[in-house]
Amino acid sequence: MAYCPNCGTQVRDDQDVCLSCGKSLKTTSFKKNVQEEGSTTGYAVLGFFVPIVGLILYLIWKEERPRAASSAGKGALISVIIGVVFYIILIAILMSTGYYFY
Repeated sequence: MAYCPNCGTQVRDDQDVCLSCGKSLKTTSFKKNVQEEGSTTGYAVLGFFVPIVGLILYLIWKEERPRAASSAGKGALISVIIGVVFYIILIAILMSTGYYFY
């Protein structure tokens, strides 16, 4: 069972109007329904080569353009992960050759 968002009275799931207060139980969304067109690969590439831009695009677009935001965020995340793995391997190689950090 659901509850009326206006008065809190318990209502059936199939009701369109609250019998207690008379308010409509249908929720309307006033959000723009933006259809994303085209490929979002460019945003993934941009996020990969400039991770901070990918992160910013993800944060700005996650509600309005979820596909483009996801691509930019994934590109940035992959770039950071590859960078961390690269530096771990580099440090391991340098330490195995006798180079120590002081």
